[in-house]
Amino acid sequence: MIWRRDDAEPEQAEPPRVPAPPERKDRDMAENGEVTIVGTGARLEGNVVSAGNLRIDGQVKGQINADGDVVLSPQSQVEADIRSQNVSVAGRFKGNILVKGKAHLARGGRIDGNITSKTLVVEEGGIFHGQSNMDAGAGSGSPSTQASQQSAGAAAKEGEEKKPDQVKV
Repeated sequence: MIWRRDDAEPEQAEPPRVPAPPERKDRDMAENGEVTIVGTGARLEGNVVSAGNLRIDGQVKGQINADGDVVLSPQSQVEADIRSQNVSVAGRFKGNILVKGKAHLARGGRIDGNITSKTLVVEEGGIFHGQSNMDAGAGSGSPSTQASQQSAGAAAKEGEEKKPDQVKV
């Protein structure tokens, strides 16, 4: 026997369930505009340029320039120089970071390289090998940390004792 819905006993109407969006650490990133995602299985070599925010879950080797924020997820492996507004590293990173705002090293993340930023946050369990330059105008055309280090090294070899923050390039 085939029953029609009208003939069946009335059931309580249950509103359709809409699955909740997955909770993401970078949820607020999407609110600020475009998000470019380099997926877990992706391997990129060369220059990566993003007009908005960038999230890297895979592997990147080269240069990364983003007008927004850059987030390296725990499974990411990046060997590059990064220029962006802010950066958060939870994976493995090797290279130099130049950001206008905050550089964030999350628990379990590793940075082998130099950081130039306005603010630096290193969580317990994060590994940082390199030098940090806390520069209020980090992204506004200030000389790179590497150039400052080379100048400081040259001054030290000439017998002059100058601190890296006193060297003018």
